[in-house]
Amino acid sequence: MHWGLIGASRIAAGHMIAALRAQSGWKVTSVLSSDSARGAVFAQDNDIASSFTDLDALLAQSDVDAVYISTTNEKHHAQALAAIAAGKHVLCEKPLAMTLEEAVEMVQAARDKRVIFATNHHLRNAGSHLAIRDLIRSGRIGTVLSARVFHAVSLPEQLRGWRIDNPAAGGGVIPDIAVHDADTVRFHLGEDPVEVVAQSAASGLGRGVEDSVMSVWKMPSGVMVQAHESFTHRFAATGIEFHGTDGSIYARNVMTQQPVGEVWVEDAQGRHEVTFDTHDLYVRSMSLMDDAIRGEGRPSADGMDGVKSLAVALAIKAAADSGAAVRVDYGGV
Repeated sequence: MHWGLIGASRIAAGHMIAALRAQSGWKVTSVLSSDSARGAVFAQDNDIASSFTDLDALLAQSDVDAVYISTTNEKHHAQALAAIAAGKHVLCEKPLAMTLEEAVEMVQAARDKRVIFATNHHLRNAGSHLAIRDLIRSGRIGTVLSARVFHAVSLPEQLRGWRIDNPAAGGGVIPDIAVHDADTVRFHLGEDPVEVVAQSAASGLGRGVEDSVMSVWKMPSGVMVQAHESFTHRFAATGIEFHGTDGSIYARNVMTQQPVGEVWVEDAQGRHEVTFDTHDLYVRSMSLMDDAIRGEGRPSADGMDGVKSLAVALAIKAAADSGAAVRVDYGGV
């Protein structure tokens, strides 16, 4: 399986190239960048044979079977559709697109072409989150009553470009972080939010986009979810909690790309530490992608997961902008 990278990005260099190469027989053969000099340097630094500035030229290569898209958000739709039309399997960064209609179109196009289309939601691959999901599914805390996600961080200096000042490129903390939290809560609870209320702010970094948001979601089962995402919190720990009739699950420092953090359960007998695997999140995700391409499974997060996490993020944005409760529109899927 030969991969082309659409986007000479930090996440590609820092996580994805190694995860792709960790799969038996997989190679990264090419990279696309809008800047020819940047693409050439990226290819040299990462031992990639070819760099391109033209997407059609990359997709025409006989040694490209699949692509990983990590460009800015407004480019995902057109690039994914071009790759799908060329018969390539696609792994796309979140959010899939700028609108729900575009995201649904991407998923449907992949179905029609019979290629695998996946969303790069990494958190559901963490050992910590797999352990949390298993606890919930086993009934360890009884009936879940509520959940709380706190994912307020300090955005690293090297990422303070389009994310903090370019709404046309999909900037803002909602498409960058809230979309991840939407997927993570869906992963744990196995249901989709139906309504949200929210408030957002530009509290230090945002210039034309929100850099902080708080929201409350209503789930079909009646579970209430409270979420907080930000780019501006230098000293805040991240975490997720699930509170049930028989106990509570607490997790700290697990909303991250690294296999770190701690998880424990509190119940009538006290505190119980939970152990979990510390495998690489992206290597596990690509292993499941490999299974899906071979027809032996599904990606850890498929296209529909990407559509639904985007739908929740769009509802949060609409609720924050309007000051009213917003029903989550999943586009009829």
